[in-house]
Amino acid sequence: MSYVDKVKIGDGPRVRFRARWRDPSGRQKAKSFDTRKQALDFLTKIDAAKLVGSYVDPAHGKVLIADQARVWLAGRDVRPSTLARDDSYFRSMILPHFGEVPIGQVRAADVAAWKMELLGSKSPATVSKALTLFKSMLNDAVRDGLIPANPIAGVKLPSIEREEMRFLAPEELLRLAEAIDPRYRALVFVGGYGGLRIGELAGLRTSRIDMLRGVIDIAEQVVEVGGKLSIGPLKTRAARRRVRLPRFVVDELGTHLAKVHGELVFPSPDGGLLSRTRFRTRVWLPAISAAGLEGVRVHDLRHTAVSLWIATGANPKEVARRAGHTSVRTVFDVYGHLLPDADDALVDALDSLGRRVLQERAGTGRVLELGNHIGGSQ
Repeated sequence: MSYVDKVKIGDGPRVRFRARWRDPSGRQKAKSFDTRKQALDFLTKIDAAKLVGSYVDPAHGKVLIADQARVWLAGRDVRPSTLARDDSYFRSMILPHFGEVPIGQVRAADVAAWKMELLGSKSPATVSKALTLFKSMLNDAVRDGLIPANPIAGVKLPSIEREEMRFLAPEELLRLAEAIDPRYRALVFVGGYGGLRIGELAGLRTSRIDMLRGVIDIAEQVVEVGGKLSIGPLKTRAARRRVRLPRFVVDELGTHLAKVHGELVFPSPDGGLLSRTRFRTRVWLPAISAAGLEGVRVHDLRHTAVSLWIATGANPKEVARRAGHTSVRTVFDVYGHLLPDADDALVDALDSLGRRVLQERAGTGRVLELGNHIGGSQ
């Protein structure tokens, strides 16, 4: 049974009101309030939670966000690079504001204000990732019985405008390949026609290349954790794929491999693993400047490859397979604006087929079956 009793504080007139109840296991619990109404309102919520089976011991809400974050991050089954990235989000953005706040006292209004403050100095994508991580941690806290509900579930993520992608024409790819450090000329072609991510290019081994068939086996990538480079797994299972390259790219690759010593196809200048950060500053930026392609990012090689596949007739399923996307939906979401160009060829072909049938009908005076024009009647 739940009830409230009055407790005198010291020798003066001050009193507190203690709410008493039993948890679902029968253990006696108590919590003090300044007024009787506060105590009664609290007990009303406790009784309702016990009735519907959502009771959470209020003491659990005293866990500090900093302590819960440490436990939560340590228990995540993710790649080391992902863990390092998420830990950085907590240390740089979440914990400075909420680290000393008890988990049961996190309020949506405070988090919404924090979000707006961050947007003054961080990109919407960065703020969105930090808020998503915070929400995920609190969702798991609900699952673990620390809090009855996620208090920030309703805080909206900031709107993210999709960053405009840059697609290079074949002539621009050639200009870039001619401007870059000769050791990475073939990298431009493999990235711009094969669609590999920079980490996949850096982790590509000579043993993964079938020169006779022009096929590369993409099975690993270079990852950076805490400033240290290593060969690690790919982002997803779908990222493990085989991609066939155009013959002229295979020829470029063959010329390149004749000068390579070691297992790595695109090593750093000192023969070790290629750091994407150092590659960008020391090799990429001077090359795009020399080629008159300022603003082009390394990742735009991958976008360029996809745009070329679509332009030459690849369907979304084939694009998804070659790019290593988990689903075709990603292709539509990211590259959907390019697909109407490919659709034009289909519509033109259908128009030509239909017009031919109509013309033959007009010339012979008899009805022609469409199946006769597409490989036989059904």
